[in-house]
Amino acid sequence: MRRVPLAILISGRGSNMAAILEASRNPQWPGQPVLVVSNRPGAGGLDTAAKAGLATASIDHKPFGKDREAFERELDRVLARHGVEFIALAGFMRVLTAWFVRRWTGRLVNIHPSLLPKYPGLDTHARAIAAGDQRAGCSVHYVSEGVDEGEVIEQADVPVLPGDTPDTLAARVLEEEHRLYPRALAKALRAYLERKDGAA
Repeated sequence: MRRVPLAILISGRGSNMAAILEASRNPQWPGQPVLVVSNRPGAGGLDTAAKAGLATASIDHKPFGKDREAFERELDRVLARHGVEFIALAGFMRVLTAWFVRRWTGRLVNIHPSLLPKYPGLDTHARAIAAGDQRAGCSVHYVSEGVDEGEVIEQADVPVLPGDTPDTLAARVLEEEHRLYPRALAKALRAYLERKDGAA
């Protein structure tokens, strides 16, 4: 079985990245991580990736100022150099431009800590608690030009408990993220393989 060369983009410690790397140790998992990229040079996840034997790259967004597309063109060059075919965003704290999203459409997925379409953007757990929701959770979705508006691949939910704070709820949702992301990403990778190989 061909495995899809995968890049994981992070900005921090990369706990979802670690869950993906663990899943990828199974040779039947359809992706082969080949690169981890961070926009923050000191991101802890880069060390985790390097210890796992993966190539890493750090592209600091700050020198590009407000020119987000220039940053993304450099990112795109690095991805091409490593033969990447598919991207998983795992705590990558950058809003991507239409140029990059179009270039990678159908090959770019993200995990978001809410049950989309509820609560796109930030502060999802506080917003769920404030609204009196009984369930919260996470969604893996394709990235589109609208923030957190792309097609949902899979979701997982958790109860909102009495006395929950944004931090306690976030901790329980994160546990579900670690289970959900490798499973939903595998589904997206298999769909990509079927499209690509079917067209060949």
